[in-house]
Amino acid sequence: MSQVFHDIEKKIIASLKDNPKQTPEILEKNTKLSPDQIRRGIEWLKLKDLAIVDESQTSMISLDKNGIESFQKGLPERRLLNLLNDGPRKLSDLQKELGPIFGPAIGLSRKNNWVDTSSDQILLKNFPSELPGEKTLKQIGNNKLPQEKIDKNDLLELLKRPDFIIEHVIKTKEISLTDSAKSIKLSESSGEIDVEAKVPQVFVARTHPLKDTIDEIREIFVTLGFFEIIGNMTQSSFWNFDALFTPQDHPARELQDTFYLSGISAKKIATPEQIRKVSESHKKNWHYHWDINEARKMVLRTHTTCVTIKHLAENKPDEARVFSLGRVFRNEKVSYKHLVEFNQIEGVVVGKDANLRNLMGIQREFYKRIGITKIKFWPTFFPYTEPSLQTMVYNERLKKWVELFGMGIFRPEVTKPLGITKPVLAWGGGIERIAMLKYGLDDVREFYNNNLSWLRSVRKCQ
Repeated sequence: MSQVFHDIEKKIIASLKDNPKQTPEILEKNTKLSPDQIRRGIEWLKLKDLAIVDESQTSMISLDKNGIESFQKGLPERRLLNLLNDGPRKLSDLQKELGPIFGPAIGLSRKNNWVDTSSDQILLKNFPSELPGEKTLKQIGNNKLPQEKIDKNDLLELLKRPDFIIEHVIKTKEISLTDSAKSIKLSESSGEIDVEAKVPQVFVARTHPLKDTIDEIREIFVTLGFFEIIGNMTQSSFWNFDALFTPQDHPARELQDTFYLSGISAKKIATPEQIRKVSESHKKNWHYHWDINEARKMVLRTHTTCVTIKHLAENKPDEARVFSLGRVFRNEKVSYKHLVEFNQIEGVVVGKDANLRNLMGIQREFYKRIGITKIKFWPTFFPYTEPSLQTMVYNERLKKWVELFGMGIFRPEVTKPLGITKPVLAWGGGIERIAMLKYGLDDVREFYNNNLSWLRSVRKCQ
């Protein structure tokens, strides 16, 4: 018996017979169907193995605000070298003339041995005809270009710099018919009933794969003897930054890195004793005037460490195993590996004999339970732990090591002002990165695209 088709399917099949490959937008125009009808019709035909959907994406590159300024005025290091090309200059004069770009300009010039800074005046040693990144700036200009047309290595130099490059990912779909669909005679199918046709596929309700990962991580730490603590997504700068020994002039506290709640300040941020000791620690070690008004500013938390450090400061346990899991917020440019809002797991262990070996053992056990067996630890730097380590895990699909959790022992500048006397082991990291490994994704945005085909097909157990 012939198959019976909905009118939407008939129109799509007929259109694709006339024009074998079409985007959904062209199909809308040719069939006079609505976007929703096109989406449904394509899904129906895919389930019947009558339609093929080829998805592709193109990366287009344009200049961001700092890139536009450098295109118009020159790279910071080029502007510095141009000034020195006229003769030696005093450092103070260069700072005044170049303003905020002086720091990166002199840093790169020293690194590449273009200048001599050994005396009171800055001297020009080498004047390169073309600097890394200049070729790409000239090529892009005020346009938007496909990434494959740009020199990869030269573009990489600009991608390392903040607000220089914007990547626009353009996704396209192309619909075509399978061989069996091409042979369908629509006029003969009208009014016939296929008693052997497959019944409609039913998709039962299920939890999101990312939610499954979050629940799995929570269960692992609970079974390891940890207790979960809950905290607010909005925090005072005191607990988000100051209590963690982050100076008030640190770049992480600037608007381009942190979301501040406009016009809102916390009235009570901590006990007078906690405020006094934290401020004294900052003044003694960072040598600046600590401002309580800065500590009162409310932010969307940039990590969940603010929740655990506040818990320790309020309870001062001799021994503890606690973790916090939830949403955090960073004012970052969205990309295949960065979001402005994501989930983080963070935990601490308190005990008189707690040490780095214990911390590595906990991490190894966690990764083993979640299915990651190839791991190693690299020494690194974090502002509020010392010593600090970075966990590296091996991605079998990509055949390379990737970064996951950061970890270390809280510095005494963090614990002593808050009355915490025992060593504190701490770790934290993004949950989306683990989920990407579990589900074989290369783009973290896929978890939030609501792609029903992927959500319905992904296996419950990985």
